[in-house]
Amino acid sequence: MFFDSAKNHTTILLKNKRLATLGCVGALLIIASACYLHFWQSRPIGTGAAGPQVPAVLFSRSWSEKQLLLVGLGDSVTAGFGARRGYGYFDRLATNPPEESEDMSGRCLQAVLPRLKYTNLAVSGSTSFEHVAHQLPKLPNVGSNVVALVVITTGGNDLIHNYGRTPPRDGAMFGATWDQASPWITNFEQRLEGMVNRINGHFPAGCHIFLANIFDPTDGVGDIEHAGLPAWQDGAKIVAAYNDVIRRCAARHTFVHLVDIHGAFLGHGIHCTQFWSAHYDAKDPHYWYYANLEDPNERGYDVIRRLFLLEFARTADQFRN
Repeated sequence: MFFDSAKNHTTILLKNKRLATLGCVGALLIIASACYLHFWQSRPIGTGAAGPQVPAVLFSRSWSEKQLLLVGLGDSVTAGFGARRGYGYFDRLATNPPEESEDMSGRCLQAVLPRLKYTNLAVSGSTSFEHVAHQLPKLPNVGSNVVALVVITTGGNDLIHNYGRTPPRDGAMFGATWDQASPWITNFEQRLEGMVNRINGHFPAGCHIFLANIFDPTDGVGDIEHAGLPAWQDGAKIVAAYNDVIRRCAARHTFVHLVDIHGAFLGHGIHCTQFWSAHYDAKDPHYWYYANLEDPNERGYDVIRRLFLLEFARTADQFRN
């Protein structure tokens, strides 16, 4: 009887040990799965205002009494794709939307440029080729006393069009090698140079061009395959080359002002929750892109609006009375 009792006790202990082990393994698997989903698959959007602070003092008095025209040119980012009407960055530049965050109330161009008019010619899905061919001919004809303020996002669709479904070409470069892309990058530089000179020449009283660079939803890692697209080995290098073209264009012309969207959006792409990432933003570890990956969400548009406004404020002396 004693031995039977001891044997049963041992069996129970072993069974409990196995159950405890299985429980621990199960718990670890659940934790590992949750970590994987959070750090690799989750893209939380967050709520509320996003981006840099825009000091109220910059909008406390009029910048200019001149007649000014705000013109939007470019692709879906300037067109506001993915945002409600009035909540793209262009619309928010001109005037505050109904549901404005408290920290941006009264901080728009109409608050400081009382004679401002505006028109947006940007078209979703358009490339830099189409910006030259179709949008520049539509630039409004204005009087000799009207200064133009032109905001542009261009080049992004040159890089991503085709998404690897067709062989890469100029204007649809996704998947290209560096050797393939090099002449297309040169073409873009020449095209962009012609674009800004043509815009400047169109407005007799002068213009100021606010030219944005191109953001990177991989947060500088270049692993676009983790967003569900085909791997692109030279993608990050080619995006950087396009941004260098945009930077050089701004540096060559006093009337062209660079707006650094690329730098601001690092840490808010597909790696936004990874605290070990070089660009992790602990204050706002959220995704600023729309569901299609190539455009901002409304918080992202808030960020872009702020970046443009800060650059407008920085250069306002150039178009004051």
